[in-house]
Amino acid sequence: MTVDSATRGLKSDSANKPLMGIRVLDLTQFLSGPYCTQILSDLGADVVKVESPEGDLTRQIPPHFVGGDSVYFLALNRGKKSIAVDLKTADGQRLVCDMVCAHDIVVENFRPGVLARLGISAEVLRKEKPSLIWCSISGFGQDGPYRDKPAYDMIVQAMSGGMSLTGEEGGTAVRAGIPIGDICAGMYGVIGILAALNRRNNTGLGDYIDISMLDCQAAMLSYQAAYHLHSGETPKRQGAGHDSIPTYRAFPASDDREVVVTANTERMWQGLCRVLDLADLIDSPEFGTNKARFANRHKLWPILCDAFRGKPAAEWVTLLEKEQVPAAVVNDISQAVQDAQIRHRNMVATLRGKENTVRVMGDPIVLASSDRVSFGFPPGLGQDTVSVLTQTLGLEQDRIDDLINRGVISSTRSRIDHRGGRKAGNKK
Repeated sequence: MTVDSATRGLKSDSANKPLMGIRVLDLTQFLSGPYCTQILSDLGADVVKVESPEGDLTRQIPPHFVGGDSVYFLALNRGKKSIAVDLKTADGQRLVCDMVCAHDIVVENFRPGVLARLGISAEVLRKEKPSLIWCSISGFGQDGPYRDKPAYDMIVQAMSGGMSLTGEEGGTAVRAGIPIGDICAGMYGVIGILAALNRRNNTGLGDYIDISMLDCQAAMLSYQAAYHLHSGETPKRQGAGHDSIPTYRAFPASDDREVVVTANTERMWQGLCRVLDLADLIDSPEFGTNKARFANRHKLWPILCDAFRGKPAAEWVTLLEKEQVPAAVVNDISQAVQDAQIRHRNMVATLRGKENTVRVMGDPIVLASSDRVSFGFPPGLGQDTVSVLTQTLGLEQDRIDDLINRGVISSTRSRIDHRGGRKAGNKK
């Protein structure tokens, strides 16, 4: 089933989103957790982000800022509300426990054991509210010998073995340019949450979800790990190629842009040869089958490289597509965000606040039965503290004023100038 361009156009009504009515308490910071809760927000959930009075550390990441917050933060927190609570205080801890019990889902990415030591225990709170779904994202999971180690994206890329596959053959290992360790943990978190929601619909019971960034990266080794487990051979760095298909790789063209070709079948191989004026290779004993091409790949690649040097990259793509051979020019990000298909699919989103706008990448999930809504601007630090505590917990204004005066909560909008210096502007 296809979705026409009118359906793909952004609408303002979110009443038809699939997670409408689901309440999420976001106790996350940096990337993996916020990416998870942003997906839930895009799907219609009401997400309340709990921050310290200083805010998520990513609000301060240089080099780009809009209205005092980093573009890094703005790219990961659209459509959420923000409340500022000091978890170092007993009242702040009790407040967050009350908030947990007022929500359907909790997502957190603290190091294992940290929240429990603060009195915010998943085990205790799930007994109090059996329908609660709690998702913990951590570097290594809630058990095992590495449980208490800190982890970041590149750490798990390295430890998983995935980084050993990235980079040119004979060269050094290269971190994937996209932070796949964090992003994939966030995505697996959403998958676990949606599975738990379905279980709750059937049983009334919630669940505890333990997402390990390292587990996620290990799972993504897929067939490459299976090759090793089967043969005992260790896959090497692949550069811009493939470890099984010799005509699945990138080739430099005459304009020094690269053409990616994925000639996976015999028909595509024959089309590739015709385009490159190498028809004599089609039935040759050395290259006539994929098995032969793989065995003789180191002899084949220089022949193909020399041929691709004969025309500009875009011209090769046009010729290959006429032969139904999948091909593309390697875009940089400035070219990708201007791509006609990406633009048509509304994958560049403009977030509009009262005073500022910022462009970020959009939501790739398109459901034919749901409206594709415009996105809310990411929240200012603590901008929703008063309204959320009033509406969710029913706190009276006198109680809220007392908590503010004692520093337990804050509705302060901390601002960061473009040089990284902090400016405090107080408002209730």
